[in-house]
Amino acid sequence: MTRKLTIATRGSALALAQTGMIADELTRLTGVDVTITVVTTEGDTSRASLASIGGTGVFASALRAALVEGDCDLVVHSLKDLPTAPYPGLRLAAVPLREDPRDALCARDGLTLDALPEGARIGTGSPRRVAQLRSLRPDVAVVDIRGNVDTRLAKVSSGELDAVVLAAAGLTRLQRLDAVSEFFDLSVWPTAPGQGALALEAREEDSIPELTQIQNEGSRLSIVAERAVLAALEAGCSAPIGASSTLADGTLTLTAVVYSPDGSAELGSTQSTTLPANLSLADGEAAAYGLGSSIAAQLLDDGAAELAELGVAR
Repeated sequence: MTRKLTIATRGSALALAQTGMIADELTRLTGVDVTITVVTTEGDTSRASLASIGGTGVFASALRAALVEGDCDLVVHSLKDLPTAPYPGLRLAAVPLREDPRDALCARDGLTLDALPEGARIGTGSPRRVAQLRSLRPDVAVVDIRGNVDTRLAKVSSGELDAVVLAAAGLTRLQRLDAVSEFFDLSVWPTAPGQGALALEAREEDSIPELTQIQNEGSRLSIVAERAVLAALEAGCSAPIGASSTLADGTLTLTAVVYSPDGSAELGSTQSTTLPANLSLADGEAAAYGLGSSIAAQLLDDGAAELAELGVAR
């Protein structure tokens, strides 16, 4: 009898596209029969700004509830939307190979950020992107927007906005890279911890061996390091914090930057750790988490909590 799995996801075009990719890959590699079920979250129904309704974590809560209640076997999240605090009864079961973690500018007439005129209207719903835009272009008007990728791009094509900032990964998965006028280099524009990666979450007691076929350990260690910064800073998914990591030749390097909300100041730190060959995944995660925690400690010592108005206890 063919083994069957049910995966829950949000109903947006991007969520369905990336979940469909996971389902197709699982079936191709393991022969498992995958069914996709759609769950509506508060983030999908509310038109309020993300910051006012609890940040991007509002996209995860309903999916997690469905998983706990047994309505599905797995849920697929965009990792940048997943709160760092553990959820009782659930585990991070797999992290597939990460897509491009960069942010992209989608501007009218193919303009770059530097080429946009003074007073240009740029849309984003991310406090981090707001701070970065105001840091690099304090003369532009940053407009808070919500909606799916097509909705946001339509605000540019209609002339309502001059540009929007979106994740390159989402544009790639939706085959909309044609809309990109500029990719922002991670060295000057670090993105949200976990951006570009997907998280497959399962119940702690469930064994789903098929997931080992799509697990990418390098991607998993990178996102563990980045998310450790958020956890140690006690910051939510929408805090003005960027983190970017690379794993090359056994060396994991992490850069994190904390911004003031208005983009007028920032604090950054870069550190590395060497991961010995044949290190177990658990030990690798512990080393990656330690790296992120070390950077967060340095940032806090340098005044990051006050700068970003995080309210973390010291």
